[in-house]
Amino acid sequence: MISTSLILALTLCGMEQPVPVSDSISGNSMSLSQDSLLSDFPESMSYDVDSLMELWFAKQYMSYDSDCIDGSVNPGFSDSVYAARLSNLPTIVEMPYNSIVRSSIDAYMVRNRKAVAFALGMLPMYEEIFVEALLRYNVPLELKYLPIVESALKPRAYSRAGAAGMWQFIYSTGRNYGLNVNSLVDDRYDIVKETDAAARHLKDLYDTFGDWSLAISAYNCGPGNITKAITRSGGKTGFWDLYPYLPRETRGYLPAFIAINYAMSYYKEHGICPMESIRPQQTDTLQIGRNLHFSQITHFCDITADELKALNPQYLTDVIPGAYKTCVLTLPQQFIRPLLEAGDSLYEYDKEHLFPKSKIASIDDDMTNRVTYITHKIRSGETLGAIARRYHTTVSNIKNWNNLKSDNIRAGRTLRIYNR
Repeated sequence: MISTSLILALTLCGMEQPVPVSDSISGNSMSLSQDSLLSDFPESMSYDVDSLMELWFAKQYMSYDSDCIDGSVNPGFSDSVYAARLSNLPTIVEMPYNSIVRSSIDAYMVRNRKAVAFALGMLPMYEEIFVEALLRYNVPLELKYLPIVESALKPRAYSRAGAAGMWQFIYSTGRNYGLNVNSLVDDRYDIVKETDAAARHLKDLYDTFGDWSLAISAYNCGPGNITKAITRSGGKTGFWDLYPYLPRETRGYLPAFIAINYAMSYYKEHGICPMESIRPQQTDTLQIGRNLHFSQITHFCDITADELKALNPQYLTDVIPGAYKTCVLTLPQQFIRPLLEAGDSLYEYDKEHLFPKSKIASIDDDMTNRVTYITHKIRSGETLGAIARRYHTTVSNIKNWNNLKSDNIRAGRTLRIYNR
């Protein structure tokens, strides 16, 4: 499952007890067991690689040599080697080393070697989109690896907490950053839109805490949980000082991010081979301002519905609701011109079948236009003004309905009050 779980994190924050931790590499004893460390590791890398290879992009553009991955022996390195390698990474986010980070590195380089190989092969398909968005908002480029921690680069990833997409937005956070969700469209699956939103969100979190490690942690559990951890720690603001006060899942989130940066940089030293990948064909986009069905597109282009869905995962059905709001359609470049040349024929093809006209409910005009009235018997002391207010009408209407020449009325007389 996916690691981002705001609901779970909020629950755990109130239940977990502080856990002592050492932030050194000197081998100081820790009260966390190895099993506990592993349970804190984000679950995204527990995806079965064979199931990940069923993704459309993976089937089309990737292959792997299982002997290369399975047959390699992971070499053992000393703590000083790991520490030196992390310190040499060209990153803005601090990459410290300790036993918790080591446990996360082992989780990738030993137990999830296939998943690392998959990520290495899959990343080039999306890396340009990630880097452009991060540069746009002045976010450290090493955060291009965050979607690996979040979703193992699965475009249609969905968590039990309702987080969706590669960057795992919950509905409320996505809405705050302009990601629309309805029955036909979920922008959290739009790679370009969700990446732009994620970069803005990370920059906002950094502006809040002034520290990228805390911003990354807040991305996982929400800024409220980080603020509470700061308060519980007595005002400390370093991740490893806050570690005992963080939700359990978040404790493993930053170490996993550090570990995946290590894995993406030093996979060769551990005998891991990237899955071979062919760069996907170039794509372009069209603005769609009318309702369009995938079947209409496949009729005019030599493209399958599966490829359309893979290129446009934000559309939850085969319908692009352009009539409601202008939508973006992504296609291989060679299909852009045929659709443009099709013009209105594209939208008219099989329209009656694909978009049947809405039924109009019949209305009985005699019933809706019928004029009815009630009667009101004037009591002693009542005035036309009081009666008009009671029936939400005017004195003039009452006088017209009852042929009254003046405002003078007498008790006992009956008035007609009309209601259409």
